[in-house]
Amino acid sequence: MSRFFSILIFFLKGLFFLFFFLVPIWNTVQEAFQNTDGGFTLAYILEVFKNPLYLEGLVNSLKMGVFSTLLSIAIALPLALIANTYVFPGKGLLNSMLLIPMILPPFVGALGIRQFLGQAGVLNSLLIDLGVMSADKPIDWLGDGQLLGVVIMNALHLYPIAYLNISAALANLDPAMEEAAENLGCHGIRRLFKITIPLIMPGLFAGSTIIFIWGFTELGVPLVFDYSRVTSVQIFHGIKDLSGNPFPYALVVVMLVSTVLLYLTGKFAFGRDNFSSSGRASTGRNMKTPKAWVGWACTAAFAGVTFIAMLPHIGVVLLSVSEDWYQSILPTGFTADHYVDALGHPLTINSISNSLKYASLSTLFDIVLGIGIAYVVVRTRLPGRQILDAMAMLPLAVPGLVLAFGYLAMTREGKPFHGLMLGEDPIIILVIAYAVRRLPYVVRSAAAGFQQTSVSLEEAAQNLGCSPLKSMRKITLPLISANLIAGGLLAFSFAMLEVSDSLILAQQQQHFPITKAIYALVSALGNGHHLASALGVWSMVFLGVTIIGAGIILGKKMGALFRV
Repeated sequence: MSRFFSILIFFLKGLFFLFFFLVPIWNTVQEAFQNTDGGFTLAYILEVFKNPLYLEGLVNSLKMGVFSTLLSIAIALPLALIANTYVFPGKGLLNSMLLIPMILPPFVGALGIRQFLGQAGVLNSLLIDLGVMSADKPIDWLGDGQLLGVVIMNALHLYPIAYLNISAALANLDPAMEEAAENLGCHGIRRLFKITIPLIMPGLFAGSTIIFIWGFTELGVPLVFDYSRVTSVQIFHGIKDLSGNPFPYALVVVMLVSTVLLYLTGKFAFGRDNFSSSGRASTGRNMKTPKAWVGWACTAAFAGVTFIAMLPHIGVVLLSVSEDWYQSILPTGFTADHYVDALGHPLTINSISNSLKYASLSTLFDIVLGIGIAYVVVRTRLPGRQILDAMAMLPLAVPGLVLAFGYLAMTREGKPFHGLMLGEDPIIILVIAYAVRRLPYVVRSAAAGFQQTSVSLEEAAQNLGCSPLKSMRKITLPLISANLIAGGLLAFSFAMLEVSDSLILAQQQQHFPITKAIYALVSALGNGHHLASALGVWSMVFLGVTIIGAGIILGKKMGALFRV
C-alpha cells in the first residue's frame, strides 16, 4: 500500500476519532463547566462532592470497581498459576470453559444471581428445608444496598479477562528468572510474591484496568438489583431532563476524570515496561506432572470455579423454562411456552431484527477501518503510527456510559449530531457508537494477522506486477482472514449485546435492540422476567458460539483484545 493511502487512512481515522470520540466527550465536559450565562463555573462539579446523594453514588461506584477487580483477580490469579505450572486431567477443556462467563450480559445474569441469593431464593429455601434457617427470618444475602450482588455478578463475568492477561504474561515470563530465585533459596510463596507477581505486573495491570473501568461504570446490573445510589444509575435517570439539568453532565465528567486518574496512577505505578516484559522467554517452560491427587485437585479447582461462574446462566435457563419458582430449590413446574411467547412478542421480534441490523453495519465498518489501521501500524514506518494505534484502543479505556451519554447529549435539537437521528430513528448514532466501542477488537485481531504474515509475500507479488492494493486484496487479506473473522465475530457479538449504548440511545420501543428489550421485559409485570430470561438464553447461545470460535482461532492472543 502506498504512502499516500497510509497517510489518507491516518487522516480519516483522525477525523473519525475527533468527531465521534473527542467531540462528544468535550461537549459533555463543556456543559459541566458552563453556567446559564455561558460562563465558566465549577459550581456543578463541586456540588457533586457536596451533595450527599451524589457523593454516596460516587463512593459506591468506586466500591463496585475496586471490589469487582479484587475479586476477579482473586479468582483468576490462582487458576492462571496452576495452568501455567501443572498438567492435569481435562486441562484443555477446562481452560476453554473459563470463557463461559463472558457469554451472558451481566445484567441478564443478575436475574439468575437474584434467584439464587434472594430472600425467597434457592439458598434460603435449601437452608430452611435443612432446618438451619427460620422461614420467618430469611437472610438477605445480597444485602440491603445490593452492593454484594453487583460485585459478585461483575466478578463472575469479568474474571476471564484477568485470567487471559495473566496467562499471557506468565507465558512470556522467562523461567530462568524463577529458577535463579530457586537456586538462591527463594521458594514457594515467597518466590511468588517476590519474583513472579512483580514480573507479571504489566499483564496483571492490563486486565485489571478493563475490569475496573467496566465495574466502576456498570449500569445494567445495578438497575436489575435496584441499586440506585451509584453514579451510573444516577446518570441514567438524569437523561430524562438534560435540557435544564447540568448535574448529569457533572456526574459524567467526575466519572470520566476518576477513571482516567485511577488508570494513569496504576499505569505509572505498575504498567511501565521493565526487564520482565522486554521480550519472550529465553527458555521454554517445562510443565510439571504432579501426583495424582494434586492433579485432580487442580481439575476440581477449575471445575468448581467454572460451576460457580455458571450459576447465573443456570438460573437464567431455569427461569426461562419455569412455571413458578418462589421459595423453592427448583421450579415447581416446567414449560417451553416462554420461548414461544418471547419469539412471538412484538417487542422481542423488533429487537432481534434491530440488533442484527445495528451490529452488522457496525461490524462491517469496524473491519474496513480496522484493516487500514492495523496495516499502517504494523506494515509501515509512518511517523505517529503508534498514536493511531493508541487512538484505536482508547475506547476500551473510556467508560461506555460516558460515550453513550455524550452521543445522547449531542443528538439533542440544535446540537451537531441531531441530524444523525433521522427523526427519531437512532440507527446511525447506534451504529457509530457500537463501531467505536468494538473497533479495538478488530484492530488487535488484524494486527496479529499482519504480524504472523511475512511481508515478503506482498513484496513478491508487487515484484511480479501487482499493485499494493491488489497484493493486499489477493495475498494478504486471504492469509489473515481467520484473524479478521475472529475480530469480526467478537465485534458483532458484543455489539449485539451492548448495554450502555442500547439503554441510553434507544428511546422508542420500535427501535429497541435486544438488551433494551430484555431490560424492558425485566421491568414488566406478569411473566416479563421469564420472557427476559428466554431472550437471554438465546443471546447466551449466540455469544457462546462466537466467543468459543474466536478463542479457537486466536488462541492465547485472545487476551490482547482486552488490553489497553
